[in-house]
Amino acid sequence: MNQATGVIFCIAYILGLISTAVPWGRYGIFALGIAVAIALPKLLVKFTKNSVKITNKRRTRQKENTLEEPLETREELSLLERLPRAKWVWAVAGLVAFLGSVYFAVRSPQPAIDDISKLIPAGGNTQEVAVTVRGRVASTPRLTRSGRSQFWLETDLVSEINGSEGGAVVNRPVSGKLYVTVPLLQATSLYADNTIAVVGSLYKPQPPSNPGAFDFQAYLAREGAFAGLKGRQIDWTREKAIADVNRVNSQTAAFLEPSGMQPSKIQAMRQRIVRSQLSQLNVPEGPLISAIALGKQAVDLPYNIRDYFVQAGLAHAIAASGTQVSMILALVLALTRRFSKQLQFSFGVGALFLLVGLTGFEPSVCRAALMGFGTLFALVLSRQVKPLGLLLIAATILLLVNPLWIWDLGFQLSFLATLGLIVTTPPLMAKLDWMPPAIASIVVVPIAASVWVLPLLLYVFSVVSPYSILVNIIAAPLLWILSIGGMVSALAGLIFPPAGSVLAQLLDYPAKGLIAIAQYFSQLPGNSVAVGQVSVFQLIALYSLIGWVWIGGRRKKEEGRGKREEGRRKKEEGRRKKEEGRGKKGKSRVVSLPSFSSAWILPLALVAGISIIVLPAWHVQSSLFQVTLLATSGEPVLVIQDRGKVALINSGDENTVRFTVLPFLQKQGVNSVNFAIATHGHLGLSSGWGKLLERLPIKTFYDNHAPKQIHRGSNQEFMTAVQSRQGVYFPLETSSTVDLGSTRLQFVNAEIPVVEFLVGNRTWLLVGEMTPEVQKKLAATGTLKQAQVLWWSGKTLTAEFLSAVGPQVAIASADEIDPETAAQLRQSKTQIFWTGRDGALQWTPAGGFKTTLESEENQTSFL
Repeated sequence: MNQATGVIFCIAYILGLISTAVPWGRYGIFALGIAVAIALPKLLVKFTKNSVKITNKRRTRQKENTLEEPLETREELSLLERLPRAKWVWAVAGLVAFLGSVYFAVRSPQPAIDDISKLIPAGGNTQEVAVTVRGRVASTPRLTRSGRSQFWLETDLVSEINGSEGGAVVNRPVSGKLYVTVPLLQATSLYADNTIAVVGSLYKPQPPSNPGAFDFQAYLAREGAFAGLKGRQIDWTREKAIADVNRVNSQTAAFLEPSGMQPSKIQAMRQRIVRSQLSQLNVPEGPLISAIALGKQAVDLPYNIRDYFVQAGLAHAIAASGTQVSMILALVLALTRRFSKQLQFSFGVGALFLLVGLTGFEPSVCRAALMGFGTLFALVLSRQVKPLGLLLIAATILLLVNPLWIWDLGFQLSFLATLGLIVTTPPLMAKLDWMPPAIASIVVVPIAASVWVLPLLLYVFSVVSPYSILVNIIAAPLLWILSIGGMVSALAGLIFPPAGSVLAQLLDYPAKGLIAIAQYFSQLPGNSVAVGQVSVFQLIALYSLIGWVWIGGRRKKEEGRGKREEGRRKKEEGRRKKEEGRGKKGKSRVVSLPSFSSAWILPLALVAGISIIVLPAWHVQSSLFQVTLLATSGEPVLVIQDRGKVALINSGDENTVRFTVLPFLQKQGVNSVNFAIATHGHLGLSSGWGKLLERLPIKTFYDNHAPKQIHRGSNQEFMTAVQSRQGVYFPLETSSTVDLGSTRLQFVNAEIPVVEFLVGNRTWLLVGEMTPEVQKKLAATGTLKQAQVLWWSGKTLTAEFLSAVGPQVAIASADEIDPETAAQLRQSKTQIFWTGRDGALQWTPAGGFKTTLESEENQTSFL
């Protein structure tokens, strides 16, 4: 089997894994393989014959025999000419792709019969499943945004206190993986591979209830977990644990006091390094240096610092990546250059294994380690390394070990960035040959990597950071200093901790500088631009453009070589004009691309790429009218998109803005809020408004100016912040009317509040929480008007109030609704939605109401 055949089989396997994105993908890829096996060999033979004819015709015009030509002057085979003609190769490639998709399905996690998730009753209240779970800690505890400690637990035994079978069940054998969170102090002195028992409540993860929200259920499924455990405490002693007394002593001995819990050797080494680097540094500089050296899995970096780096486009700096591997390998080879190649290979492999263990087997590090191993192997054999082939082999090996990594974002970004560095860096460096190589590489590397990862980032996050490349160029010197210094201090700290502390202390000011750069650019206006939802077809089109530019660049290089060869032929043939004319014609026949492509291919690709993203987003924004009621746990939140103008009714708290409002607006391509209305401002402005203003400008803000019942902070500070961003602040009172494009809003009562929306020719009524007496009073005074849509908190509504409003659709922003109110609404044939069951609701004039989550009752209303 030659190299071309091996490459085809590797690519076929990867394509087979990618085909699992659609249900019928495995059969489609198999059918494609059969079609290619039948048609492609014939096309390749025909192409080769035509190519040979053209080449022979050109060579016959030369005076000398082509067989006497020096080898270096002959043309290299093109990509198509190198492809195998044998049908069996392409048939086997189709079979490999099909088997790859089957292998993916076999390796995809599925809950076993005794999986712990089976204990949770279907459709029941998951908080009622109070359990004590015994198992082995499968990961190092990490700090969550909510201040709890999180780790993975491989379960062994469970005791139900009041589970699905009723009563208590003791020491039931179970299997499966759990996503566990416990109070921070409970996880102190807890390490991976410890055996513990956790007391808490089981729950099943739910699909995202809001468009654009994080899919926690899918995330757990990819990790092989189908349930979570909200732990209250960890039982350490044998008496509190639920271990079977018949287990051998070696198993039950794990339930000792916390002092008996010991880390593994690799964890102890990691801990030794981190402690040496943190001993003389403050937070966040110390954790940042450790994160750059060992990856963010090795240390808990403060979340505000993580956010700065992510928003500025420097997220790769705090993640384990190939940079650490390349530095370690270069250091080992430099220190062992006087030794034999076999010893260099041994030291290099040992260093790679150590680094992979310290960083936690991240996909990007495993990829770099495999490529480093290939480089060492080529060094021993005195062979030249082909980076592109080495990257393909590394990808295939890793995906054979874990095919689920094909959908891991870190894996995808790592390989795309490396591919960009391999194929894009050389031509860019050639263009900047007038610059010193060290400076040119600082400019080229961020561009080369960013070009190849940008389409995927747009597809996943729907956001682009305009300052990303500039920030990476500015931060490159500091990143190199911190990366090299961090690795050296880590090595010193592993051998002699005080030395590691001294070396890490020298990195204090570079760390401060990098944090300042990330913070400054993350807070600049326009630091992130939302482009809206990018489809799979747009993603394929963008990568097709990048491939076109790459292939076009290679053809341009071949064209230049052809021109030099043609010049030599003309010189040998003499000055005969007729022969020169024939030479020019022969030359024109070997150029594959049009003559304008070499100069215009890059500008055309840039224009086409921008058009692929901008034009669909502009078309959707200019024609969309949509009302979205988001599923929130507190304040009700509504978004009105009116042909390019956006109105936001309420914001919720900071977590609601961070995890619900902002992701939704980003997926919709919203970069500014035209109108913002705080209907519940009488309770004090929600903290979420400030968080929203940090990311998106608010052009006009309307505040409920009723007397504040709860003081949440001064409005003056927020007013100043709005005005400093060229926004306008207006207070609203009872009977105030606001025009929001084609939607009109009126405060019927500012204190409750009662707010009326006129959306087209339909009336919506938002009502806050109020006592039955207040409801009856409003109904008796005739203040309320008939409304097609009633939006309320899910609490009790009186018959008088419902009769006065007469809604056709009732929507509750709540997990549950009052049973008596629900019965009255059903009796009047009112369609009922509530966010706890249906998730977010979206309404359009043509499609009516549509729910985000599936439910047994109504999913669509054409009101």
